Order: sequence, then structure tokens, then C-alpha cells
Amino acid sequence: MAKDAVRVLVTGAAGQIGYALVPMIARGLMLGPDQPVILHMLDIEPAAEALNGVKMELIDAAFPLLRGVVATTDAIEACKDVNIAVMVGGFPRKEGMERKDMMKKNVSIYKAQASALEQHAAPNCKVLVVANPANTNALILKEFAPSIPEKNVTCLTRLDHNRALGQISEKLFVHVGDVKNAIIWGNHSSTQYPDVNHATVSTCNGEKPVRELIADDNWINTEFITTVQQRGAAIIKARKLSSALSAASSACDHIRDWVLGTPKGAWVSMGVYSDGSYGIQPGIIYSFPVTCEKGEWSIVQGLKIDEFSRGKMDATAKELMEEKALAYSCLN
Repeated sequence: MAKDAVRVLVTGAAGQIGYALVPMIARGLMLGPDQPVILHMLDIEPAAEALNGVKMELIDAAFPLLRGVVATTDAIEACKDVNIAVMVGGFPRKEGMERKDMMKKNVSIYKAQASALEQHAAPNCKVLVVANPANTNALILKEFAPSIPEKNVTCLTRLDHNRALGQISEKLFVHVGDVKNAIIWGNHSSTQYPDVNHATVSTCNGEKPVRELIADDNWINTEFITTVQQRGAAIIKARKLSSALSAASSACDHIRDWVLGTPKGAWVSMGVYSDGSYGIQPGIIYSFPVTCEKGEWSIVQGLKIDEFSRGKMDATAKELMEEKALAYSCLN
């Protein structure tokens, strides 16, 4: 039996990440090789012509799984009956711009899009916020779409998670597919805490702890952490553009694992609404290690947290509380 098509919204679809993401979705990289999709693409009025060009290219690529394309600048039309929403559109911080000014712009964007999703998306729509400040944009969306279950609003820290796996694999000269269970704690910002204390590598002698194999605590606690934290800035410096290909690929990974489930014995990092786990205050969207099954994520419980990790986890939570206060001051 052919499956019913799933409607997937991508906002900011004419931008760099959107342009990398929509063909991945149309190829089945997000929802699987047998899942037909209808793409809903939203962008702002000045990008309308470029958005139409993306639609033309999607038609030209003749993707077998792509059952339809909606390209629009109208949020209501874009959100109609969508099952999955990937929120890539946002207001980027420009040179010389105060953080509060950027926050004000994004608060108004996410407040408006929350209401369009709440009123027009399919029931049980899953939302992934990619645009920065991702955790706080997701929190605003959750606050202004109260009928969307809080477990259905997440933000992207899978890019940071994948960056951590990549750095470990490069350091140890092992295949990245053999590395698992790194963790990104906290904010998708330079205060995030990439944690290898529970990560392992599959070797011919079974699974070995990453910390033991690297055998260099100084590298793990300094250079590794800062490399992952500042990887986005390093890519901007190299490309003169922000990460697009890797962000799009990670967004596919995030949704795929959420919908289809994480592999047995492995977890991934997702920005989710805190329930107080690991002493992180509720009321913020914070990146935790999670497993997914049957379309639901659960925070991995019972991991041992050392003193070094505790300090890093609390520092990034503090930044999120400050961001939340700033966002709320913009609302008022």
C-alpha cells in the first residue's frame, strides 16, 4: 500500500539552508525512501521570485517522492495542514546590531508564525526551529501556540552533536558511523557544552569509551569543546557564508530520528522543553540527550555528571534564562 503524503513546511525556503534542505526532503532523506511528501515553502515578499525559482527546480528534478509543491509568501497558506514544520526563516544578526534588536525582530516573527501554525497546521504537527537564537525562538513559538503539545516544539542542536562526532572521528582516525552517544547540553550558542563522557567508539574489540581512547583530558576539556562551540564561526570565516549543507543535513537527521526512532543503544541531542531533568530549570528549551520511539522523544536519564560538566551545564542554562528574560522584555 502506498503511504499518504506527509506535508512538510520549510520557512525561509529561498535562503541558503532552505535551498540545501528541500531537495534532501524530496529525496526521502528526512522521512525515508518510501514516504511521499508535499513541500510547503514559505519566504518573505522580497524573496518571492527566488522562491518561485526553487519551485521550478524542484519540478525539474522530477523527484519520485515529491507529490506537490506549495511556494508562497502567505503564512496561512504555507501552514495549512502541515504535519512537520522546519522553521529556518528568521532575522540574522547584522554587523553592529545589538542582541536585543535581533531578539525583538525574531520574537515578532516567531509570535506570528506560532499563531499561523496553531490555527492551520495538522493536529500533532512536529516543529523544529533552526533559525537563531534557536532555543529562544522555539520557546516563543511554544508560548504562542498553546494548543501544540510542548513535546512537539524542538530546536536544532543535532548540527552541534554531529560536529562533535566529526571531531572525535577525525581525532581518532575512525569512521564517524562508529562513534556514538556524544551529548550537546544547553543552548545552540557558544556556551553549549559538548560532552564526551558517555561517548563510545565501536572497535573490533567491542565498544570503547572515547575519553579512554583519546587519552588526552586536556584536549577534551579545552580544544575539543571550543572547536565544536565555534565551528559555525569558523565556517563563516572560510566560506564567507554560514553553514547550510551541514545544517540542512542535521535538520533531516533530527526529524528522521524523531519520527522513525533512534537506533538501539544510541541517543542523539535535541533542544526540548526542560522538565527539570539533570537539575535544569523547567521553562526553557535546552539541549538534552534523547532517545526516540514511535514519534516521541524521551530524555536519557541517570547519566553520571561530574563537577566539570555540572559547571558547563549550569552556565549554558543561565544564558538561556537571560535570553528568555530578554525575549519577554521585547514582548512587553
